[in-house]
Amino acid sequence: MSGIICGYASVFGTPDLSGDIVMRGAFAQTLQKTNPHDVKMLYQHDLTRPIGRWQKIEETPYGLWVEGYLAPHVQLAKETASLIINGALDGLSIGFRAIESERGRGRVRRHLQSVELVEVSIVTLPMQPQAKITKFKSLDKNKT
Repeated sequence: MSGIICGYASVFGTPDLSGDIVMRGAFAQTLQKTNPHDVKMLYQHDLTRPIGRWQKIEETPYGLWVEGYLAPHVQLAKETASLIINGALDGLSIGFRAIESERGRGRVRRHLQSVELVEVSIVTLPMQPQAKITKFKSLDKNKT
């Protein structure tokens, strides 16, 4: 089973569970020089478990929007699609390197102003609770 995944991998201006806040424009530099295909689609941030390919990655006023395909002949991608369809898996999460940040106050650890995007994972529990798969379309004729 293969499918198209769409959603927000990061949300601007809202602290994640570690206290990081990604600022609007933080991905601008990396998106200018990086092809979306080069940003890895992983399962649970595991570098040994790629499950598909990102086709589109862009900043919107809300956050980092991603669209991609699960690999049709990868068993883990098929299992991931099934979990998404059944509502058991709906999180997205970014793997990145901070390029420019400022220390925060209180519960806010950092304001991330510029980051290098390395990967976007499909995860069970995203560090940013608002980073979610918003649309999944199965390419299998028997599924939704």
